Amino acid sequence: MPKVAARYAVILPLLVLLTACQEAEQAAAPQAPPPSAVGVVTVSAEALPITNELPGRIAPTRIAEVRPRVSGVLVERVFEQGSQVKEGDVLYRIDPAPFQVRVDSAQATLRVAQAGQLQARQNAERQEQLRKSNVASQQAYDDAIAQLAQADAQVAVAEAGVAEARLNLQYASVTAPISGRIGRALITEGALVSSSSSENLATIQQLDPIYADFTQPAAELIRLRRALQEGRLMTGPNEAEVQLLLDDGSRYPHGGRLLFSEAAVDESTGQVTLRGEFPNPDGDLLPGMYVRVLIEQGIETSAFAVPQQAVQRDAGGQASLLVVDNENKVEQRRVTVGRIVGDRWVISEGLQEGDRVVAEGFQKTAPGATVVPEPWQPSASPTAAVASPETEPTPADDDASSAKQ
Repeated sequence: MPKVAARYAVILPLLVLLTACQEAEQAAAPQAPPPSAVGVVTVSAEALPITNELPGRIAPTRIAEVRPRVSGVLVERVFEQGSQVKEGDVLYRIDPAPFQVRVDSAQATLRVAQAGQLQARQNAERQEQLRKSNVASQQAYDDAIAQLAQADAQVAVAEAGVAEARLNLQYASVTAPISGRIGRALITEGALVSSSSSENLATIQQLDPIYADFTQPAAELIRLRRALQEGRLMTGPNEAEVQLLLDDGSRYPHGGRLLFSEAAVDESTGQVTLRGEFPNPDGDLLPGMYVRVLIEQGIETSAFAVPQQAVQRDAGGQASLLVVDNENKVEQRRVTVGRIVGDRWVISEGLQEGDRVVAEGFQKTAPGATVVPEPWQPSASPTAAVASPETEPTPADDDASSAKQ
């Protein structure tokens, strides 16, 4: 009995110590974390416009080079460079003295011809009276009629000479052929200009309305037309309307309309040229400006779109999404990304109706993990809760805590 008691005296403390160690190990063992909450978006098919953003350049609707119609010396420039001019406004004046002399000479020639005409008419009338009295011969009468016709022709030639001289005198004042904005003066006063010269005096451009010429790949146009024929696209009521994005990224306030598309493809680039017309009342658009043209070319009837932050890409550029299945487990799915509509990506392949796509909480989950899906609200921001007055102490609270201390 003393031996048995001694054994129990040794074993019992060891059992107590072993039980305590097991309880301590169980208490220190980490517990499995609960499923994380993630924001998901349930995708559904919707009709989305196909709006393409294409590069373009601004071009004037009308452009005219001011050229002299007569030769002479410029004596005055009337217009202000860079100003608006109207059709018919005088821009330059060529020395009118030589042309005035030609007008006077032509008028004198006309008076000489008219005097000869008067003489020939009187002679013809006299010969007619003598012919009726059988005093003059038929030959004399015929000669008088011929001389009158010749005099009439000389008067007509002289009148044409006067009209030409007056027209040249009028052309001595160089006028604007169209209305628009005129550029800098290319010829100064005192220069000798010629009607046969290829050098122009100034350039006028009509800028309101104004054109935007932009290009689109021919393959893209063919793809859109095939989709339209197959019924995957439909045309909207405003398919001919276009918008402009300026070089700084801002949107031009005035909408335009599509005028036409070229019937041929550029052999060097494979592009088709399109032209839009835009109002330009304030003169903000200038020829040669680079712009981006937004044109709606159809409506995709069954499109799937997800927020931009939901799309992830690997090192090779392959796009993928985190999708929550029916068992609330996350799977990574490769998708094909199409165009951008607002702040969303259109997914052309890889999604089905009703799929739940993770839009927030990527850092809290991974493929294969179980999550608690919650509807994602675009306006909800985790940083807003951190910066709210309820969670961040105000300066008054800091002062009060300091006073307590």
